[in-house]
Amino acid sequence: MPRLLLFVLLLCAGCARLAEVGRAPEFSPPSGNEGRFAGDDYPTPSGAGGQVDGKMASLWTGAKKSLFGDRRAGHRGDILTVVIQIDDSAQINNTSGRSRAGSDKMGIPGLLGIPQRINRHLPSGASMADAIDTNSSSSYQGNGSIQRNEKVTLRIAATVIEELTNGILRLAGTQEVRVNNELRELTVTGYVRPEDISRQNEVTYDKIAGARISYGGRGQITDVQQPRYGQQIADILLPF
Repeated sequence: MPRLLLFVLLLCAGCARLAEVGRAPEFSPPSGNEGRFAGDDYPTPSGAGGQVDGKMASLWTGAKKSLFGDRRAGHRGDILTVVIQIDDSAQINNTSGRSRAGSDKMGIPGLLGIPQRINRHLPSGASMADAIDTNSSSSYQGNGSIQRNEKVTLRIAATVIEELTNGILRLAGTQEVRVNNELRELTVTGYVRPEDISRQNEVTYDKIAGARISYGGRGQITDVQQPRYGQQIADILLPF
């Protein structure tokens, strides 16, 4: 019974992908993400002399559409640009060595004539004068190195999802680009301070707390690069 259940699950997983055979991957619907609902909650001013929250606006309003207004994101539903420029490199080299040598020698050449009496009963060539003679030595050497290079340059528009009580903004953004039959997906989430947003309404990834950045895809190329479901399960279950 467990084998049959496993076979049914694998079959269902494969059938879900069969629907994409012969055509490009479908985009995710943009109307169902958090940014869409966040934008509906915050009113947008209609311009100079318009009404915001039921109040008449001044001729020189400080709204985002005004000449003197601050166009940086600061409220739920606002949009800003996240600049991702990762150029990290790490190199670690470790070398360790250890050696040890020991020598022990012990004998009783004379002790009230007792060693001589014992020698009479020992095999030929044995003597209490050289009772114990040991030598030992050990050595160890180890070398290890780690070298890693990562470089990613991306830009993505994100939406302010929530304003926390301390003024911190929670943002989330998604981006999908389809080239032929391969769909590239980029997602970013995290928390940012309003003062870290530049006058160009941009924030770099290193100023986002709890940043979660994902860059992947799905399509024909991704399917070829990934092992089959059966192989993945076998790699996990097989002990060898």
